[in-house]
Amino acid sequence: VQLVESGGGLVQAGGSLRLSCTASGRTFRSSAMGWFRQAPGKEREIVAFISWNGGSTYYGDSVKGRFTISRDRAKNTMDLQMNNLKPEDTAVYYCAAESRAYGLGYAQANQYAYWGQGTQVTVSS
Repeated sequence: VQLVESGGGLVQAGGSLRLSCTASGRTFRSSAMGWFRQAPGKEREIVAFISWNGGSTYYGDSVKGRFTISRDRAKNTMDLQMNNLKPEDTAVYYCAAESRAYGLGYAQANQYAYWGQGTQVTVSS
């Protein structure tokens, strides 16, 4: 089972990036998925999560109104559109998936069984 993130990079403040997470080895079409991030010296924090069917989403307070999470269950992928990026968004971004079926998602990292290796997002001021 593998989750692979892509789309990270260096962008100026105010710019946009789109992260993608592709799953292989098993299907996550019935599992909630989420994006987390971790900056140096800080704990891993929730960015956003999406329910198993895409019907509900949750965003961390710091990204509300700027980031949008989406998923394509048929393609076993999940995206994170990040707009109006700020230097404080700089972090390694991880995608995660639950092992349980039909979940709505959680903000706690320990509720996710599968993790990607992370992709670096750097926002310059």
